[in-house]
Amino acid sequence: MPSSARLAELLDPAATVLLTVECQQGVVGPQGALPELAREARSSGALANVARLVAVAHESGVQVVHAIAERRPDGRGANRNARLFRAAERLPVQQLAGTTAVRVAAPIEVAEEDFVVRRLHGLSPVQGTGVDALLRNLGCRTLIVTGVSANVAVPNAVFDAVNLGYTAVVPTDAVAGVPAEYTAAMIRHTLALVATLATTDEVLGCLKRPRRR
Repeated sequence: MPSSARLAELLDPAATVLLTVECQQGVVGPQGALPELAREARSSGALANVARLVAVAHESGVQVVHAIAERRPDGRGANRNARLFRAAERLPVQQLAGTTAVRVAAPIEVAEEDFVVRRLHGLSPVQGTGVDALLRNLGCRTLIVTGVSANVAVPNAVFDAVNLGYTAVVPTDAVAGVPAEYTAAMIRHTLALVATLATTDEVLGCLKRPRRR
């Protein structure tokens, strides 16, 4: 874990953006398409921690971006070049544009100033979605990555952020995947090599801290 001074330096509100990844009703909600992942996101406290981070980001002036995965009812433009995509087509809950499945899930609150970025294709919440252009226009240097899943979308977001020149910060208790032990292994053996790891409380402590003038 970084020193508190180093973390506070990275988390300058004027240059920090908080990204929530696929924290949508059809994924982490009670009636989500992947019940095991939804249960883990909730029982682990990860979803509650994402909500805490979003609330403090709103208070401290940190920009929030919600990355949502969805598809058209006719499937046009969606990938079919991986087993994951083909399996998703057969799930009982579909992430269809305009439905409740693609709304940000409680207890996360969406503020008027938040960006909600929706993608119809691919695996990445960052690359090819317009998020990079938004981050650059916002003056972002540090991207806080939260949400699901630690299996695919979260590491994809971290890798893309690093490749694009941002510093990635991952609150380790604000991400979830299945099984739970895989999340821990992914964080320890992969994300730790490319991102700054911290706890939700450590990140909140930095965001709440008064800035020197």
